[in-house]
Amino acid sequence: MRRNQHDMLDDIDAEVRYTRTLIGKDALDERVMEAVRNVPRDAFVPTDMKAVAFENGPLPIGHGQTISQPFMVALMTDLLAPEPGHRILEIGTGSGYQAAILSRLCSKVYSLEVVEALSVAAAAIFERLGYHNIETRIGDGYQGWPEHAPYDGIMVTAAATHIPASLVGQLKAGGRMVIPVGLPYSHQELMLVRKDERGEVRSKSVLGVAFVPMVEAATGLTEN
Repeated sequence: MRRNQHDMLDDIDAEVRYTRTLIGKDALDERVMEAVRNVPRDAFVPTDMKAVAFENGPLPIGHGQTISQPFMVALMTDLLAPEPGHRILEIGTGSGYQAAILSRLCSKVYSLEVVEALSVAAAAIFERLGYHNIETRIGDGYQGWPEHAPYDGIMVTAAATHIPASLVGQLKAGGRMVIPVGLPYSHQELMLVRKDERGEVRSKSVLGVAFVPMVEAATGLTEN
């Protein structure tokens, strides 16, 4: 039987319960789950992946990239703790699914992608579905998007080799960054980075993960 959005939400709940000792909670924020419930994941996957769009796993989207596992999208969004007035920077637009969910929870999402074809395709989906508070740009995620800094939150959707100082610098005092860190196709950790009101930065590992590597661009930034 073909799975649907409801099945996917049940899988996310089950995964949260399974990892509760690691993530420190028995359930995710209901605002986050409502956003996941209302954003159609099947609109963000390639045509040949539509039949498995609601499986609780990553899916290929071309160019060596993936759309993340629904549980991971929900967990990372919960850890970022976006609020209605927040401005969020996303590193790695990919399919656009994570940005779409964030856009339901904050006032503005700035989404940066190194692969031009993915950025253009995601921008077209945002326009078609009416996600008008997302601005996209093509460029190097390690450098961030300084023109709109500081950000209330920064979401990184590919594994960096380290926590980039440039991104920490673009994070507002009191803000959070969620970022997978580790070598490509090796051990990686999902990190929660907090900058307190005095500008001091603390980070902690949440759980082990497996993400595609964050790619460093050879060219400058261009807007779609």
